[in-house]
Amino acid sequence: MRIPKAITNLVESFERLPGVGPKSAQRLTFYLLHVPQGELDKFALSIQKLKVDTVICSICQAVDESDPCSICSDDRRDKTMICVLEEPLDVLALEKSGKYKGVYHVLHGRIDPLNNIGPEEIRIQQLMDRIRNKDLGIREVILATNPTMEGEATAMFIAKQLKSVNRELRITRIGRGLPTGADIEYADSTTLDQALSGRMDY
Repeated sequence: MRIPKAITNLVESFERLPGVGPKSAQRLTFYLLHVPQGELDKFALSIQKLKVDTVICSICQAVDESDPCSICSDDRRDKTMICVLEEPLDVLALEKSGKYKGVYHVLHGRIDPLNNIGPEEIRIQQLMDRIRNKDLGIREVILATNPTMEGEATAMFIAKQLKSVNRELRITRIGRGLPTGADIEYADSTTLDQALSGRMDY
């Protein structure tokens, strides 16, 4: 049986998405084949408008509908505190908690030598420009890159750069260790070590 070109093209498009294998790509394609045309048109329009109706904030590099973004232009936010994150999705996760009241800086990646991603490929320079601007009065930078080897390397590199730019700047790292509701018996040694070294007064 010869598969129609339209189906093959869509399967190949889905396969290019991260985390979507050949089977998932086929399943998604055949699911969409049975969706009413009106729904398909809405879906296609959403994809078309994805880049047209979004911008990268010139201050924090987050994705929003306006520049500066809604967070950077909010006078209630503490502009003296910057939380450095790897991806725009991380902003959504932190905002959902409702606990952080500072502003952000999104790197759009992490240092990853195995994939030829160095400091120049992510938005570290824009962060340094913000720190050098004394008028902004930035007092603290929170390094909230992921607790992976690449995330740790990125945090260490940025910390070193920040210290060379501003020695009085407070540089902190997000707490790591046991998640709420987890059992100690199932935690690995690295997680337990981080939990113990990051302990607080009770």
